[in-house]
Amino acid sequence: MGRIRVLSDQVANQIAAGEVVERPASVVKELLENALDARATRIRIEVEAGGRKLIRIADDGHGMGRDDSLLAFERHATSKLRSSDDLLQIATLGFRGEALPSIASVSRLTMETRAPEDEAGTLLEIAGGKLLRVEDLGRPAGTTLTIRDLFFNTPARRKFLRSESTELQHVAALVTHYALANPTKHFELHSATHALLVAPAVTSAADRMFQIFGRETVDQMIPVAAETDFARVGIPEPPPWKRDENYEPPEPGVMRISGFVSKPELQKLNRNSIYVFVNGRLIRDRLVLHALSESYRNVIPPTSFPVVLLFLDVPPAEVDVNVHPAKTEVRFRQQSIVHDFLRDSVRTALIAARPVMSFAMALTDSPLAAEALRIDVSPMPGAPDLPPASEGDPQQGDAAAFSLQPDAFLATEQRIVFPQTEAPVDEPPFLLEPEQRVSGRHSCSSATPEEGEERPETLHSLATLRAVGQLRNSFILAVNEDGLWIIDQHVAHERVLFEKILRERRTESVQRQRLLMPLLVDLQPAQMLAFAELADELDRNGFEAEPFGPRTLAVKAAPVGLEGKELEHLLDEVLADDRTGQVENAEARRTRIAASIACHAAIKINMPLDPAKIEWLLAELAKTQHPTSCPHGRPIALRYSLKEIQRAFNRI
Repeated sequence: MGRIRVLSDQVANQIAAGEVVERPASVVKELLENALDARATRIRIEVEAGGRKLIRIADDGHGMGRDDSLLAFERHATSKLRSSDDLLQIATLGFRGEALPSIASVSRLTMETRAPEDEAGTLLEIAGGKLLRVEDLGRPAGTTLTIRDLFFNTPARRKFLRSESTELQHVAALVTHYALANPTKHFELHSATHALLVAPAVTSAADRMFQIFGRETVDQMIPVAAETDFARVGIPEPPPWKRDENYEPPEPGVMRISGFVSKPELQKLNRNSIYVFVNGRLIRDRLVLHALSESYRNVIPPTSFPVVLLFLDVPPAEVDVNVHPAKTEVRFRQQSIVHDFLRDSVRTALIAARPVMSFAMALTDSPLAAEALRIDVSPMPGAPDLPPASEGDPQQGDAAAFSLQPDAFLATEQRIVFPQTEAPVDEPPFLLEPEQRVSGRHSCSSATPEEGEERPETLHSLATLRAVGQLRNSFILAVNEDGLWIIDQHVAHERVLFEKILRERRTESVQRQRLLMPLLVDLQPAQMLAFAELADELDRNGFEAEPFGPRTLAVKAAPVGLEGKELEHLLDEVLADDRTGQVENAEARRTRIAASIACHAAIKINMPLDPAKIEWLLAELAKTQHPTSCPHGRPIALRYSLKEIQRAFNRI
């Protein structure tokens, strides 16, 4: 008798469950996506014991008839595909037909469903993949799935589940993700003791963000909206000899991005506050994460990450979602186009906003996650480990592991209830309404011209600053009609020089000064190897240097403003090989060298400046693209607004 055998359907389903059903949150994800595909407008999720004991999801979608409900538990039975060509244009969240049979094979499952056109609904009961009963019942249109005793017949899988609070947090994070992606739908999440989330339908994603994150986080976000036509970049087509006589060129379609990104001062220690949805699907894609890191390069420190809520809509034919068992990764057909579009769109929004950090924000902000974000910090079930932010090509960071670890779930007995509003389902998710703020005045305060509508906190008013002096020869004090400003003179000059160096580098007009005598710099062997790699880029940035022995470098010319010890320290810093094996592309190398030159050539602290120099520095800072922070992410200017001053003196 041969050794190879065909497995039974039950064993095959349990093997598939190992890929699809990793933990209770995986079950919630699959069933939640089915409800959204069924066009449900109200979804209620109930969880007990972290999902081990009970998971119940009820929706008001289109439901199923008796025959369809039985077929739904057959492997690879689905209503979303008809042929292999449909795999190239998937527009639904689910499509494989594996979730229901896989879940039913490792749990005790009950499904109640009714299609709107049927008089009676259908009740199915399955335990461990075996159908126990089928009968009619009366119920509203829609579907309710109840999962009990998850992994009851696979004790090894059950043993590896985490604590109830951890599993509950993963479920809460997942539901929050999909609530963010679908603001026009009603979501509820209940545990055995209290409601974790009640989010009625709203008209825009901005309102949904306010529901979940609160006003403080929403006020620190910048809206992003852009689109591009694939016709401008071209789309792949088969060669002429493979086209038949009826061939028609495909429609190029449009790529759109909308959502919010955080101001530079709102920083996190990991990527867990980055939510990116591609065609409504929450994904963790290295290409997208790299584009976001590039958009914040030289704006925030490289070890910090922004808060992001972005929706990327692309033609279904331009993205392949059938590349991961849990569908948490995608592959774009034109990766470079998507990467550059996402990077440039976010970068443009940051440049246009030019947000300013206030004193209160600078004193209270830290990279630690805010309370409002702790419900969402766990990764998606089945999400891949992500590498740390790479300086090079996005595909080169796959070797390094990045583990997304959830914080401890903070249970609360207080019910989260938001105002009930009606929302049209077909309304676009992003409608940014101008915010109206009303501020009251104390009865004894005197009226001032600025007590109308509060101005947005941006750096567009830097050009109107009037310097009043220096503090400890390190910080410039300036005023305008917005309030009192403190500018760090070193990082301000560093930003000015950084952008000037990059401009001159692009136009090949870098100014260099020849040294009277060559400067000899002793280097380590690894630094000499790094010099051989960076010699051309250093030359383009104003250096003229050559080896002078096995471990010595002779510098004959340097960029204007660098000399002596500063020049030695700069070369030691630039040539230090501390990238721990990460690949550095040309753009990252260019900006790294420019940032080092700017830092060492900039005005130092404890340096007195005459009024003319201060006025020049403020004027030049106002002309920069990113006056928010220096190339290394440190803030440049803090503003004590007139309203904050009035409040401190009890004037309002």
